[in-house]
Amino acid sequence: MKNFWEKLPKPFFCLAPMADVTDASFRRMFAKYGKPDVTWTEFVSADGIASKGIKVLKYDLLYSEKERPIVVQLFSSNPIKMREASKLCAGLGFDGIDINMGCPDKSIEKQGSGAAIMKDMKRAGEIINSVKAGIKDSGKKVSISVKTRIGYNKNQINEWIPFLLSFDLDALTIHARTRKEMSLVPARWEHVKEVVDIRNKMGVKTKIIGNGDVESLAHGKNLAKETGCDGVMIGRACFGNPWIFSRREKIPTTKEKLKVLIEHTKLFEKLLGKVKSFGIMKKHYKAYVNGFNSARELRAKLMETKNSKEVEYIIKEFIKNH
Repeated sequence: MKNFWEKLPKPFFCLAPMADVTDASFRRMFAKYGKPDVTWTEFVSADGIASKGIKVLKYDLLYSEKERPIVVQLFSSNPIKMREASKLCAGLGFDGIDINMGCPDKSIEKQGSGAAIMKDMKRAGEIINSVKAGIKDSGKKVSISVKTRIGYNKNQINEWIPFLLSFDLDALTIHARTRKEMSLVPARWEHVKEVVDIRNKMGVKTKIIGNGDVESLAHGKNLAKETGCDGVMIGRACFGNPWIFSRREKIPTTKEKLKVLIEHTKLFEKLLGKVKSFGIMKKHYKAYVNGFNSARELRAKLMETKNSKEVEYIIKEFIKNH
């Protein structure tokens, strides 16, 4: 396996996979303004990739060289489809393939994927082996990892984690909540420490990445110190903040944030405008446009826009008048 993980600093920081968020335009903003140590794509359906759905899903597989190392996240409960999709993604040059075993989305779970796979350890093992087989089929050296939770309805760390680690994964991301808890309770990072301890007792080299409620690099560094995890994954705190991984002390000004919002919108339209609704881009506006006078009024206007030209005009007028 291609193990770029060994060359990363400790703790390293990762951009979390988020549906309809970490698309090609979003990731490129981070590559430019504050590059994470490892970048994840949003999750992509292996069943779709291994079918005619590839025509649309290929846009989810767009990436630039500046985003490396970049990991594609796949989900499926079908080992055959997972093998085909893994071979294709390895051939596209991704540095790693990550298996989604934690997403609580009901439409994903209905397919037996995401968090639902925690209820079927036999199938989980088949899926991991099918990804390994797909990578081997491709003739490429690509890392393999899993992102999961501490359990489904209850804490299952003592059974679930040793099982996953027995597959010689390059990395394992632990979201420190159960599927049942969603994001309704605070993440409990003491469980990340438990996972690190299990890894150490087993004597495997798998990198452990903690995930859940990380607010900043400083916060993440403290959590890594407390738990001994190798890496930290940041999700929601990334919204409207492509500087979060930049290690810069200076907080961006309102003008800077608004200019980046325009840049992000134009890039979204250029890369994804043909296949994705402009409404997906708008979910970022609340995060970019807050914390200053008249932010609410500006946000309201932006939510009525239909394209990047309208967004640019409204923001330039706002800057000129404030």
